[in-house]
Amino acid sequence: MKASQLRILFATSECAPLVKTGGLGDVSAALPAALKALGLDPRILLPGYRPVLAQLPKCREVARFAATADFPAARLLQGQTPSGVPLLALDCSELYDRAGGPYQNEAGRDWTDNALRFGLLSRVAALLGSADSPLGWQPDVVHCNDWQTGLAPAYLRYAAGARAATLQTIHNLAYQGIFEPQFVAALGLPPECFTPDGVEYYGKLSFLKSGLQFADAITTVSPTYALEIQSEPLGFGLQGLLAARRNCLSGILNGIDTGLWNPATDPLIAGRYDADTLGAKAINKSALQRRLDLAQAPEVPLFAVVSRFTQQKGLDWLLAIAPQLLALPAQLAILGSGEPQLERRFRALAQSHAEQVSTTIGFDETLAHLIEAGADAFLMPSRFEPCGMNQMYSQRYGTPPIARATGGLADTVLDCTAATLADGSASGFVFQEPSAEALLAAVKRAAGTWRDRATWRALQRNGMTRDFSWEPSARRYAAIYALLANKP
Repeated sequence: MKASQLRILFATSECAPLVKTGGLGDVSAALPAALKALGLDPRILLPGYRPVLAQLPKCREVARFAATADFPAARLLQGQTPSGVPLLALDCSELYDRAGGPYQNEAGRDWTDNALRFGLLSRVAALLGSADSPLGWQPDVVHCNDWQTGLAPAYLRYAAGARAATLQTIHNLAYQGIFEPQFVAALGLPPECFTPDGVEYYGKLSFLKSGLQFADAITTVSPTYALEIQSEPLGFGLQGLLAARRNCLSGILNGIDTGLWNPATDPLIAGRYDADTLGAKAINKSALQRRLDLAQAPEVPLFAVVSRFTQQKGLDWLLAIAPQLLALPAQLAILGSGEPQLERRFRALAQSHAEQVSTTIGFDETLAHLIEAGADAFLMPSRFEPCGMNQMYSQRYGTPPIARATGGLADTVLDCTAATLADGSASGFVFQEPSAEALLAAVKRAAGTWRDRATWRALQRNGMTRDFSWEPSARRYAAIYALLANKP
């Protein structure tokens, strides 16, 4: 079957702008749209959370599902995303109609029924990919994303009759969806699947292991991360299985929405610019300083972070070097939320250095765009990073990233050296060792280069001319779909 004829069910727990907590939401919006642009026929399956249904007032019912096992009855509603991709919303008020986020309540604690909430999503994905699908449209491939849809390949493996092929994408292996063994029966899984060669993981049920064990193919979101997860420590206990299935595993770099993230057309920034008008970037730096109540200081570099506050992101290293960074001198703009201890420490840093540091807790899309446009350099000192998107946004906005050489950061940021400056490939500052000291050395190197205006301009232009669009990655996914669909 030709790739352009393929029908793809893209099963996911979030999809921007309807619901988003991180990069998965962006991917779930952009990749299906890119597949549609290539001529494929994708449809997105998404839980009908309260905010999702509120944004789909014209959706229509296309199927009903009776209660089974411990699942309540549900129905399937059809609408479309803002980009025009058909969307199937799984409406089950008992599981999804509640305040809070997709995975946690308003107090930040995991929903106690997450196994059922995402078990139902996986079960419906499998049903739509089976001979028992209630829809006239049937997919050739069910594309599962992260642990929340990881049971779909298991359900399909034990289903009778013809079935769609399955592909499991790992966006972050650290989150695996592990639950007590009694959920095997509650989720309607056959008892024989609960073995080390099935969904069992050290005596518990693992949604993600299910996907990695039973999917016909596995992808992850960058080539380097695909290698890293086949051994400790980034295999998080699944390295043996991933190494055993290495012939089915591919690393495909995420793209970004180059229409949304474009400083030449961005309506959310103070002054638009491109690689030939980089002088206008200063307008955004001044606007960012005003908005954040930082000193109007064009003569010092402004470093920025937009991130979840977790240990993964290496932000404790940034806190450790903050005194030396600010003494350069320099300014620091922080936007994000997460672990309460990190939030408190960044707030305290801003309070003690009011004109040099700003900390904004939460997420603000407009501010995120202004930070990318107004900062001089962007910090991503991650301990590990499956792909990362902000380093690509930053290069597109002429804001060179300072990044650790891990996962997608290693694949997308080219270190500034004499050789890479000479061949035009330099796009940021990369450090290897996972430590505060290595981060500080990279920051100092970036600050020194920033003062060399001609070199800095070359570095900015190199990053701005790189192609981070989704089309190349979408073509790689289409090729994998075609191989899977043509297998007996």
